[in-house]
Amino acid sequence: MRTVNIHEAKTHLSRLVEQAADGEAFIIAKAGKPMVKVVPLQAEDRPAARRIGFMDGEGMVPDDFDTMFADEIIAMFEGALLLTSDRQLAL
Repeated sequence: MRTVNIHEAKTHLSRLVEQAADGEAFIIAKAGKPMVKVVPLQAEDRPAARRIGFMDGEGMVPDDFDTMFADEIIAMFEGALLLTSDRQLAL
């Protein structure tokens, strides 16, 4: 990472800020002692990368996942339809 002295930073601030915005961070030093680090905002605000497949092999999906509880679900719907039919007949 490049280090510039404070006098150079004041003289060339616009150019240095443009370079930092393009991803080239730099350090401003005073009398050779590092004082501040200039980095683009996007680098700090960027969320961490998400890892795909990080839990591979940790869980199990049953073979009948798509049809699990199908009979119970059908029975619930048929019961609801039967109640609705009875109410319509009673009205």
